[in-house]
Formats: sequence, C-alpha cells, structure tokens
Amino acid sequence: MKKSYCPIDTFINVVKGKRKGTIILHLFQGNKRYGELVKLLPDISERMTTKQLKELEADGLIIRTVFPEVPPKVEYSLTDLGKEIQPYLKGMYRGGILFEKSLENSEF
Repeated sequence: MKKSYCPIDTFINVVKGKRKGTIILHLFQGNKRYGELVKLLPDISERMTTKQLKELEADGLIIRTVFPEVPPKVEYSLTDLGKEIQPYLKGMYRGGILFEKSLENSEF
C-alpha cells in the first residue's frame, strides 16, 4: 500500500484491480478457500485471482491461512482493516448500480 496525495486515491489504488472489490465483498460473507473464490470469479483466470489475492494480502486487507494437511488447505479471511472498509465498498457498489441504470437509460 502506498500513500497518495489524496486519501481517495489511496483507497482506490488499494481496491482497484481485477475483481479485488468483489473478492473482498465475498469475504465479508465469511472465510473462503481458494477453490471457492475461483468458482465465484469465473470471468478471470486462476493466475489473476492468485495475483489479486497476493496484493490484497500485501496491503493488509486479507489473511491467507495454510493448514498443515495433505493436500494443503488454504483459506482466506478479512483482517480488521479489510472488515472496516465494508461500508465504503457497499457505497461503491450502490454507485455502480446507479451508473449502470444511467447507461441502460441512455442506450437506444
């Protein structure tokens, strides 16, 4: 995570990326295993999912827990910081719906 000139830019820079916001929203519903997240994000590759998860972990929004089992079990959950941004992401979600409705109304 890198501080920007404006706090809005800092927030957007952390959550922007291929489905990062969607990953966080899914984790609000509870911990998820890697395979579950892959199924919830069918429009992006597993490689991109892994990249986004690593970035979210590096930014302190999610925790990756590896269980000592064979085969290995990996589970993702939100950190306290990740949980704290929920109302802001919900606001962005509502804003997205507003923009989508605007697009639908402007199409001929």
